[in-house]
Amino acid sequence: MRSHQTRYARASDGVSIAYQVLGEGPRDLVWVPGWISHVEAAWDEPTMARFFERLASFSRLLLFDKRGTGLSDRVIDTQLPTLEQRMDDVRTVCDAVGSERAALLGVSEGAPMCLLFAATYPGRTTGIILFGGYARREQTSDYPWGVSAEQQAAFLAEIERDWGGPVGLDVRAPSKLGDGRFSDNWARYLRMGASPGAVLALTRMNAEIDVRPILETIRVPTLVLHRSGDRVIPIEAGRYLAERIPAASFIELAGEDHLPWIGDADAVLGEIEEFLTGVRTQPEPDRMLATVLFTDIVGSTQHAAELGDTAWTDILKAHHARIREELERYGGREMRTTGDGFFVLFEGPARAVRCALALVDAVRPLGLEIRAGLHIGEVELAGDDIEGLAIHIGARIAALAGTGEVLVSRTIKDLVVGSGLTFVDRGMHALKGVSEEWQLFKAATR
Repeated sequence: MRSHQTRYARASDGVSIAYQVLGEGPRDLVWVPGWISHVEAAWDEPTMARFFERLASFSRLLLFDKRGTGLSDRVIDTQLPTLEQRMDDVRTVCDAVGSERAALLGVSEGAPMCLLFAATYPGRTTGIILFGGYARREQTSDYPWGVSAEQQAAFLAEIERDWGGPVGLDVRAPSKLGDGRFSDNWARYLRMGASPGAVLALTRMNAEIDVRPILETIRVPTLVLHRSGDRVIPIEAGRYLAERIPAASFIELAGEDHLPWIGDADAVLGEIEEFLTGVRTQPEPDRMLATVLFTDIVGSTQHAAELGDTAWTDILKAHHARIREELERYGGREMRTTGDGFFVLFEGPARAVRCALALVDAVRPLGLEIRAGLHIGEVELAGDDIEGLAIHIGARIAALAGTGEVLVSRTIKDLVVGSGLTFVDRGMHALKGVSEEWQLFKAATR
């Protein structure tokens, strides 16, 4: 994914704040991150990159890392910034790019920062958008939608035990559970965003946030967006904000994901665009020519029954690790992992075929045989989703492959002439759901 230039703005106390600017829209929009962030690692996750690019299509988008996180200056864990200091970092970045007035988009913990900024600098705030936000984090008798002391203790224990892995993914992006590529990217994003000590201190400090007293002082246009099944911040917390901020608009969105770039991101983006511009455009699908690869383990049900759940889970982990090693080597982009199968995109067909052959060899030492199918054609990328007839054809070809076999379409064979790959004609085949028959070939190396 394409990244953008990172610059630094120096706050009044000398702390340097990392930021990026993208887009040339007529209005400034500041992305106020939640828990932690990393302005460069964000671009490694396609769903987040697409989300930012879409925001930048109708604004000049400002991204930044709060002090103590990401690429901004790290600070002593016992001296992490207050909400007021973090709010002032927003002003520092705006000043650095000459932004006199801007809208603020705050996610989760970013929402209280937006609220404080709007209350303090109403003349510099054109509007605020709050997604999955809250006014208070801890639960009290008059605010039952916060986290309980037991829930907070359990989360801190999870951080101490599991930091370095995909902490919190199960509640922040439940629709991505089982997606190995996303899970790995999320874990890396967290590691780069904050050290274990810093994230523990930040989590404890965030639990003390309470901006309820300032809600009635907000005098700028406000949009509150919240997903109905949010597992991190209950939707009641969003309704609470909208009911107490004068003239705020509240929109309930479907879904359980707390991260706005996951799930129906286009619905989120559409509401933001309409709030800021008065219109809502339909994004053009990102079309590209790609080679699709599907794999699965032959006899996986029998293996699972013979080995038992624990042993089979260990074998699957080893299988996934070896598959991903080869994908990284050959430049494959993991799109989905479902059970024992992988769906991968490649930019070139020869590389994809060589990778598929390498995958067959890579898992044999584990006592496993896989089969693979490949096809090349136009696909449409839209956030998490990918569509196109090429995907359907590739999956059907894989289903026809034999044990240890890499089966490809004639289109693949014709495009890799001179590559050193050889092919054995497997005849014409009817593919379920496809009108015409396809000539298929078994791939091998010389």
